[in-house]
Amino acid sequence: MTVTTSIRPTRVETAQGRLPLGVARPVPQAARDLLADAGRGLGRAIRADQPTDRYAAAHLAALRGAAALLATRAKPGRARQASAWELMAKVAPEFSEWAAFFAAGSAKRQAAEAGISRFITPREADDMVRQCGAFLDLIEGAL
Repeated sequence: MTVTTSIRPTRVETAQGRLPLGVARPVPQAARDLLADAGRGLGRAIRADQPTDRYAAAHLAALRGAAALLATRAKPGRARQASAWELMAKVAPEFSEWAAFFAAGSAKRQAAEAGISRFITPREADDMVRQCGAFLDLIEGAL
C-alpha cells in the first residue's frame, strides 16, 4: 500500500515579505482610514433628521466602504474609467450584488445632495441606512 502525503507550504510570499499561512496580510492604513470615515458617515446618516440627508449620508458611507475594499484589492494600472461600484464588482465578485444595489441608488443620492426631496421617502432612507450598516460590517470582515 502506498501512502501519499501532500506537502503544504508553511509560508506565503506577499509584497510585505513571507508570512506564515493563516496570517492575514496587513490592512493598509488608507483602507483603515476609509473604513473609519465610512463608520462616521453612517453615524451622521443615523442622526440625520431629513430622509434626503439620511439617504445621502448612508450612500456616501457605503461608497467609502467600497473605497476601503478597493484600496486593498485593486491593482494600479491603466484601466478605463469606471465607478467604484463597477470596480468593486470586478475585483471583489462576492460583493457584486451589493455593488449593483448601491450603483442603482447613485442617482437618488445625487438628487438628495441637490436638495430634491421628492424622490426619497423616509422608508427608502431608513432602508439605505440599514443596508449600509450591513454592507460596512461585511467590508470590515473582508478586510
